[in-house]
Amino acid sequence: MGLESVGGLAMHTILSKLGPLEAASVSCLSRRFRGWASDDSLWAGFCSHDLNLSSPLDPYGNRLPSFKAAYTAWREEFSMYPWPLVIRVKNCWRKLKEWLAVNFPEVLPTLRKGASEDEIKEFENTLKIKLPLPTRVLYRFCDGQELANEHFTGSLPTSLLGIIGGYALYDHLVNVFLLPLRQVILDTKGIMHQLGFSSRSKYIVVAASSTYSEKIFFLNCNSGQLFVGTRNLVTDGEMLPCVPDALISSVHDATGIQQQDAMLLWLEEHGRRLQDGIIKVRKEGKIRSINLFPEKPPLCSSAITNGVKVRASAAFVPEFSNLQDESEKFLFAYSIRMSLSPDGCVINGMTFSSCQLYWRRWIIRANDAIVSDINGEAVIGKFPLLHPGEEEFVYESCTSLPASRGSVEGSFTFVPGRLADAKGSPFSVEIARFPLQLPNYIF
Repeated sequence: MGLESVGGLAMHTILSKLGPLEAASVSCLSRRFRGWASDDSLWAGFCSHDLNLSSPLDPYGNRLPSFKAAYTAWREEFSMYPWPLVIRVKNCWRKLKEWLAVNFPEVLPTLRKGASEDEIKEFENTLKIKLPLPTRVLYRFCDGQELANEHFTGSLPTSLLGIIGGYALYDHLVNVFLLPLRQVILDTKGIMHQLGFSSRSKYIVVAASSTYSEKIFFLNCNSGQLFVGTRNLVTDGEMLPCVPDALISSVHDATGIQQQDAMLLWLEEHGRRLQDGIIKVRKEGKIRSINLFPEKPPLCSSAITNGVKVRASAAFVPEFSNLQDESEKFLFAYSIRMSLSPDGCVINGMTFSSCQLYWRRWIIRANDAIVSDINGEAVIGKFPLLHPGEEEFVYESCTSLPASRGSVEGSFTFVPGRLADAKGSPFSVEIARFPLQLPNYIF
């Protein structure tokens, strides 16, 4: 029995299993095969599987007459790149944008349309570099973020819309944007000159904090590794890799073309952390931003004592770390969030409508050795007064370690009522141990 005697439904199933290239090839066999291979429902499936398209749109968002035309337009637009890489990059941006649409829609207008091939070639010629292929495709889909002029005035911005996010630590405020190509050129020329790097340097600045705090990410266009500057960046050019080296060169296609670099891995990991709820949007005052302090275990600890809940987690701060200082190499910021349950403070069966902190104790370890045992009044000079159902009281502080791994635990001492009118004896509230560790991925 020849294939032409197979019914249309069965042939549709066969062609959908073969894939779009094979479907296009069999259309040359006969008029009947051409009809089967031109069925737009077949190409709707290919568009959905490869490109996550539910409508026949070209790469610029224009509606086309058929899904086959849409699929063809995408393949032609990205014909110079490995198709699996194009699909992977498209999915990376799609997942980020879907998360932003639900959780932080204010950021979406800052994302620029993709750069054209001509714009990327002009960019490469200007800086005399060649972008790693995965980064090049990333910019084809999205040319970084549009930065308001206020981000370069040195003043505190009114909105913190960096897609990578950041943290606050005393008066140190970080919020990292992905830079558009035109800003990459300006920042690379200015910063590389300041650092004394050769004009032949293959480093480019791809992301930076939009605030007055210096946190800068550099892509090495030769190796494909992403780096972040440390405290010694300006004096010694000191940087840390942001992605495990072993991952960057480990995946190539059959022709030896690199299928992933640090930029792609970095953005994919960032998207995973957002989607998994490891990091979230946090509101401080009227300003919302992506906050890099983890919100889920094991990176975030949680304990409840007598109705007082304390959550704690840490973030590595590369821009304040000093790899040349053996005693204080790695700096970590930590965020403490405390709240009182809706039932109030319960001690020995008695319920109180408030409680107030007046003492703290911290035990800080490097590896497994205690390096600090701290006792003192208040937290950052404050004595938080907690009431049932109120928002968490949040504060940040920091500590440095000689090792890349450690931990923090401790306790707060509260009084029921308030310090000026205590309703009972002081009680201890647990701060469950949370890790300090140099992460595999640095953001």
